[in-house]
Amino acid sequence: MRSFPRLAALSTAALTVLSACRDTRAVTYGGPYGDLVGKYVPQVEKATKLTFKTPPKVEQRSSDEVRTFLEKEFNDNLPALELEGAARAYKLLGFLPDTMDLRRFMLRLLGEQVIGYYDPATKVLYVVRDTSAGRAALVEVTVAHELVHALQDQYVQLDSIQKQRDDNDRLTAAQAVMEGQATYEQMSAMLGGDLGVRMPGGWDRVREMIRENQTAMPVFNSAPMLLQETLLFPYLSGAEFMRRFKEAKLGRPPWQPLPASTEQVLHFAKYVAGERPITVELPPLLTGTKVYENNLGEFETRLFLFEALQDLGTAARSAEGWGGDRYVVANLAGGAGLVWVTVWDTPMDAGEFRDAAQRAAQRRLGAAGTGTPELKRFAGKGRAVEIAAVTVQGKPAIIWTDVPAGSGTRLIDAAKVRLTER
Repeated sequence: MRSFPRLAALSTAALTVLSACRDTRAVTYGGPYGDLVGKYVPQVEKATKLTFKTPPKVEQRSSDEVRTFLEKEFNDNLPALELEGAARAYKLLGFLPDTMDLRRFMLRLLGEQVIGYYDPATKVLYVVRDTSAGRAALVEVTVAHELVHALQDQYVQLDSIQKQRDDNDRLTAAQAVMEGQATYEQMSAMLGGDLGVRMPGGWDRVREMIRENQTAMPVFNSAPMLLQETLLFPYLSGAEFMRRFKEAKLGRPPWQPLPASTEQVLHFAKYVAGERPITVELPPLLTGTKVYENNLGEFETRLFLFEALQDLGTAARSAEGWGGDRYVVANLAGGAGLVWVTVWDTPMDAGEFRDAAQRAAQRRLGAAGTGTPELKRFAGKGRAVEIAAVTVQGKPAIIWTDVPAGSGTRLIDAAKVRLTER
């Protein structure tokens, strides 16, 4: 689920280390927060080993102006039809309540989360104008974080990354690197040295602090698990990726190249080895009308299993070995249906996912399955789920089909699924 709100918890988590900030105003900047920009520009440059090609610009905006801008950005990056299709997919996969208005909820999250943001279109760092108590410290951390984004944008097109379509997994991976770098380097700059070394308790403690502070925010705390975890992923897993990237001393920026999948973010060795994900191309539907098509990636596949089984270890193990996936939402005579094809590195990986998926289907529909381990059907609560183990171009694959009760489960011809390296 592509995420756009910037997490205010990052600011709150970093407040505990403000006393360690180094005052190195080597350059004077005018305008709002010029003192903070002058303070953090050299520290951000030192942490990233990159220099600003042009001076960063900072402007103030009212809360209403920021909200209007962010709503426009949200609508531009997630058009209504695309958002509706994604919402239907996630409801069918058990991530979201059937009655949830996803757009309305995400806009509420935007209002709660954002203190400041960098806009790649205008090349300006905007900070919300607010004089309330305690805001100054939050603004300081926000400026440090967003300066990293301003620097990134002078070397890689952030706007083009954000506007990617039809590959949720790749977009999530790219966001994880850009937000992960901003998070890691922002905190390192404020500590006056490498975050993993200078922070008491290291990165594990930082992760705990971000989660603890985020759950104190009422809208976020009320969000379904999918939204919470996909909002946190770019910051938590992205910063962990950056920690490993810096330890590896690869001598290049983390976007040369960007990870091609959340699998590469979660498993740094696969990024270094250049293990590419597989693009799964689905054939035309045999019945019904296509509404929406995209992928989950290893990270959201893990979330899918955790949502159903509530067992983090099983979810992580059963999603590992993911090679690629693609799903399509269809309008059928009896209602919405979904077919989801996952491809795996080995038959053992496919078998472990298949077993976990079968337990997930049984829990969701409240009924035991019938058939063989290779083709099992579940029926209950007005739905029918079929889980089939197949081979696609020599690769082990699992097809999950979810349709209204009474509908046929053969939505695609498995023999016509095509695989290519992404």
